[in-house]
Amino acid sequence: MATLGDGDIGDVNRVVQLRHFFFTANAVMIRLRRCDPPRVATQTFASELIMLPMTLHNCLLSRPFQSTVMRGLFVFITAAASGGPQAVHAEDPSPPNIVLVMADDMGYGQTGYYSHPVLKTPNLDAMAANGLRFDRFYAGASNCSPTRSTVMTGRTNDRTGVQNHGVPMRPQEITIAQLLSAGGYATAHFGKWHLNGLRGPGAPILQDDIRSPGRFGFQHWLSVTNFFDRDPILSRMGKFEEFRGDSSDIIVAEALKYITQQAAVKQRFLTVIWYGSPHSPFAAAEDDRRDFPDLNSASSNHYGELVAMDRSLGTLRSGLRELGIADHTLVWFCSDNGGLPEIKPETVGGLRGFKNTLYEGGLRVPCVIEWPDRIRQPRVTEYPAGTVDILPTVLELAGLPLPERPLDGLSLVSLFNQDQPRRSQPLGFRHADRAAWIDNNYKLVKPDARSNSWELYDVDADRAETVDLSDRHPDIAERMLKEWTKWNSGVENSVAGKDYPEGEVQPPDPGPRSWPETAEYRPWLNEWKDRPEFKRYIKPEHLKSAR
Repeated sequence: MATLGDGDIGDVNRVVQLRHFFFTANAVMIRLRRCDPPRVATQTFASELIMLPMTLHNCLLSRPFQSTVMRGLFVFITAAASGGPQAVHAEDPSPPNIVLVMADDMGYGQTGYYSHPVLKTPNLDAMAANGLRFDRFYAGASNCSPTRSTVMTGRTNDRTGVQNHGVPMRPQEITIAQLLSAGGYATAHFGKWHLNGLRGPGAPILQDDIRSPGRFGFQHWLSVTNFFDRDPILSRMGKFEEFRGDSSDIIVAEALKYITQQAAVKQRFLTVIWYGSPHSPFAAAEDDRRDFPDLNSASSNHYGELVAMDRSLGTLRSGLRELGIADHTLVWFCSDNGGLPEIKPETVGGLRGFKNTLYEGGLRVPCVIEWPDRIRQPRVTEYPAGTVDILPTVLELAGLPLPERPLDGLSLVSLFNQDQPRRSQPLGFRHADRAAWIDNNYKLVKPDARSNSWELYDVDADRAETVDLSDRHPDIAERMLKEWTKWNSGVENSVAGKDYPEGEVQPPDPGPRSWPETAEYRPWLNEWKDRPEFKRYIKPEHLKSAR
């Protein structure tokens, strides 16, 4: 990639546009080769074709990029002449459709299959009874945006620039959507995004946001910046649309419309459904709260949101069956971090800690994979796995190579047929100056950002992390700390941008922003100031700047 001049933000944006051009062009090339003319005429595909010349034109406006564009075109034309990356064929029955589903702040203990005292989750329970249930599945970090970056990239969050919630993912990252799109999949995102660096309640994502789902490989998206509840405003490819009802029901209904379109033309797809529930501010319908009359308002609404979310899972599963594609569709459900401390009954199933800690209660989350074609014998596994494993697993199933940069996850495909005795690659964590290293039954954790003290637990024998074994087994603690330190050195190289072809971070990490304070959202502040989800965030001083 050409070297940028210092401070040339226009050139920085063109770098992002150019990367987006080549990913989109590659996907278009494959779909042109695989599709008959009626399928090419779909709205989404047509928009991709329209955007290609515009993106290339914007890139060519800058002279330093002209040689880069020509090199990229040479690679593109060579791929086209050789048939492109056709590891996935339309007639090949083995690679499945992929649906990735993620709850927002659902704790480990908040499922019916773990015998929660008040919450029933019949649809998630049915998934677990028909698939592979993970009892030791770990979010990539102990809050939202960092975990989402691990799903997208297979890399620990700090490598991607997402060091905390609301911190943006770097445009230089390679995502699961880009890779599957280039491999012939249709790709779509529905719901919460929170990888574009905007804090505050979920606002519709702007079309020209360089960190929108579209810029990271999603050919279709209906998304918001952050958490969202009832009656939301969502952004469909940059066009704002208002909806009525529960947010979980809405995005599953919209996702099924998209899936129906793909199934009609036998197009393999990746559909990502990221709920806004049960994140605060907790707003459930009265019917969804009726089983919780003895709970306080926050807890009743929180659990009501989980009732609605579980109902939408049932809608998703029945929709796939009605389309005749359920057997050949892998549905992967998990949560983005551990449960919340203020909700009663407690949310983490007796584990220690909650969201924003690196104890088990902050990291361990519910997880179920359902894929009837391949997982024919339902079972429960204690194998330690995490959101960093999603990308390597899906790419193996799709027959696509891993990206050439450090990854922190590994493929779980071997688990689909039989349990595995040990994980070969430990799970590493860095989040808000805290750290952890999980090597099968042992977990080394630095729980306090203000201290350099490490604790050692056997989380198989002591899942509540009550007995620190660091004094009893100093050899194990020392070995694991050395392993973490070596891994951490590699993460530091990634943080510095050394994984990227440019050898540095481009554009520089901007850090998080609150969207009501930005110039981009100023035109809508007066219109939105009285909306229940926005009114406490849009301040009088913001409205003054909007005039």
